[in-house]
Amino acid sequence: MSDFDVLITNVRAVLPGHDEPQTVDIAVKDGRFARIEAGIPAESADRVVDAGGKTAFPGVVDAHQHWGIYNPLPIDARTESRASAQGGVTTSLSYMRTGQYYLNKGGPYADFFPEVLEQTAGNAMIDYCYHLAPMSKEHIEEIPSLVADHGVTSFKVFMFYGSHGLHGRSTDQSSFLMTPEGERYDYAHFEFVMRGIQKAREENPEIADQISLSLHCETAEIMAAYTKIVEEDGSLSGLPAYSASRPPHSEGLAVTIASYLAHETQLPTINLLHLTSRKAVEAALTMAAAFPHIDFRREVTVGHLLADCDTAHGIGGKVNPPLRPREDVEALWGYLLDGKIDWVVSDHACCKEELKFGDPKDDVFLAKSGFGGAEYLLAGMISEGGKRGLPFGRIAELTATNPARRYGLGARKGAISVGLDADLALVDVDRPWTVRAEDSLSTQEYTPFEGAKLTAQVTDTFLRGRQIMTDGVVTDDEPAGIFLSRPASS
Repeated sequence: MSDFDVLITNVRAVLPGHDEPQTVDIAVKDGRFARIEAGIPAESADRVVDAGGKTAFPGVVDAHQHWGIYNPLPIDARTESRASAQGGVTTSLSYMRTGQYYLNKGGPYADFFPEVLEQTAGNAMIDYCYHLAPMSKEHIEEIPSLVADHGVTSFKVFMFYGSHGLHGRSTDQSSFLMTPEGERYDYAHFEFVMRGIQKAREENPEIADQISLSLHCETAEIMAAYTKIVEEDGSLSGLPAYSASRPPHSEGLAVTIASYLAHETQLPTINLLHLTSRKAVEAALTMAAAFPHIDFRREVTVGHLLADCDTAHGIGGKVNPPLRPREDVEALWGYLLDGKIDWVVSDHACCKEELKFGDPKDDVFLAKSGFGGAEYLLAGMISEGGKRGLPFGRIAELTATNPARRYGLGARKGAISVGLDADLALVDVDRPWTVRAEDSLSTQEYTPFEGAKLTAQVTDTFLRGRQIMTDGVVTDDEPAGIFLSRPASS
């Protein structure tokens, strides 16, 4: 009987504590990394995989996706998890809420969340978790049971939902959010969400640092006013118009409000999502200095690092918060290189062309918000980060280690380390290629990255030691992804 199930040889692995890859062999047993060192005998394993000198990164823990937002959840889980595997993503943390989109229903999470899990089960190619958004007073009361009984340790607030539409113009929020009559989704609600999460932390002190709140930071009143200004002026169109309608100081103001509410409620575990601009990050850093007792984490998306509102391919690049001008893109890279950003995500939200665009098709304010991008997350970070001197070890932290630890998965995911799940991506770091939407396994027919030149490509992906992509081809085997209750145990 062999000692190991799989042995990966001729590989350069990005290991914890190392900026540059190490030449080792990687042995897998029962879905976990069992031995990582040079010279492991080939005869000790049932199967030997020659990596051909490629670089092994830990499987990406994509901490921000949106399965089921525009397509039926079972279909999205199947197709978009395949696109994720194509990009080296092995764990998805997807945002879910009640209301329009997703399952299109309201009610308590006690009824809603089991249905989410039922619709996802057996469809995902990769492992997955869900962040949940407390939309009502009833949901706040459910937070302790969501933590204790369902293994959900991360929650979300959408700061602009109370009086601004998902896609740009204001809409009927009561029907959109499907909240009980008489309840408001506003700053007071956000405060009480924070108090509910802090109460759950106090009731679970052993896992308190893994129970957190994430915030989409934009200010509805600022956006509503600037949308009117931009539309009436008419000099801007497309993505630049959308960026101007949701200006960066809207982000900065929302960050400031959210931070003070965290201080007021004594909730120290705060994640500031998809910061897009210099002003947004400046506000986040200012608040971190003002409230040093709050453990802020700062997130950016690969979309906001690879594309800008002037060069992205078409208004398919509409997303919330918007793609920004090039100076903001470069500012984000500067903060990332300075260690001011904690993780990078895709914010993957597949929206098919027939649903994405309005009539007329070129009116950005009629288009839906969001696009896919998990396929390009790791390759994009290696390609663009490499140009800027970003070490491979730091890329592994940004795409895997840091989000895994923050969101309660550090005992299983996030690094190539003995005892953790054998999730990894083999990358040819010297393989130039051009992004084409037609090559993606996502059901989205377009991408704002169309034509982008990348210099690295994921070729193989392993989930718990099982090879789910080989030489760029995702397996047709039945999906083996599982729901991960958090905090995960080793």
